[in-house]
Amino acid sequence: MESLPDVLARLGGRATSAQLTRATSKRALAAAVRSGAVVRLTKGVYGLPGPADAEQVAIAYDGIVSHQSAALAWGLPLLTPPEKPHITVPAKRRPREGPPAVLHWATIDPKDRQPRLTSLLRTVLDCARILPFGEALAVADAALAAELSHLRLIAASLTLRGPGVLNLRRVAAVATVASGSFLESMMRALVLAAGLEDFEPQVVIRRGRFWARVDLGHRKARIAVEVEGYEFHGSRADFAADCRRYDELVAAGWLVLRFTYQQILNEPEWVIATIREALKQRMG
Repeated sequence: MESLPDVLARLGGRATSAQLTRATSKRALAAAVRSGAVVRLTKGVYGLPGPADAEQVAIAYDGIVSHQSAALAWGLPLLTPPEKPHITVPAKRRPREGPPAVLHWATIDPKDRQPRLTSLLRTVLDCARILPFGEALAVADAALAAELSHLRLIAASLTLRGPGVLNLRRVAAVATVASGSFLESMMRALVLAAGLEDFEPQVVIRRGRFWARVDLGHRKARIAVEVEGYEFHGSRADFAADCRRYDELVAAGWLVLRFTYQQILNEPEWVIATIREALKQRMG
């Protein structure tokens, strides 16, 4: 006969009392709980001991994984992961004791009950209510790239009320599937927040047989804004190709501004001031 921990491991780390007693017995289950080999997550649901993941915490509160924790589950980018799981519980549920969590009280869609996870749309809406504009925009851009409908996002944002709804509607209005990365979304958010108009994501520039796609482009001023992550050139050939690309863009009449991850996150005022000055020079 399998041990209860073995049964739980085979069932993915959590199971109902009915599943466990079918494989062993009620007496064995009670003994395993007393010894600490098995932990009771909520009424009728058991798991293995150890740090609880977001889904286990949701089960403990009889809620669903939401907000930043749901964004992680959907593979959406975050600046920093949440220190504690974000869990949404029914609006009229009384607080109960449980593992460390950030609790939110709201209506839960029955379709989200079984997976214990907010839908992709609901996740974006929830994050846009509580995250800063840039981080929320990065989440929304990535969700659109994951095939969330932009029209659905806008329509849903217009039906909602309450805290954070202005940020939510702003994010929904300017989100785009064209953003290439989390850092590009953060850069675009800075430009939008500063009121700098006419910068487009992923602009294609051509010169003869040469062509390149830049992160943000201002066609009239011919300014290309490029964001640089932590990556380094992998070889001399990569470095030479990067230099050639830069030179071709300049030869095509474009001013190329390159900003690093640290500058975008830690020196946003300088970044915007630099772009403003470049616009002033190029536009006369």
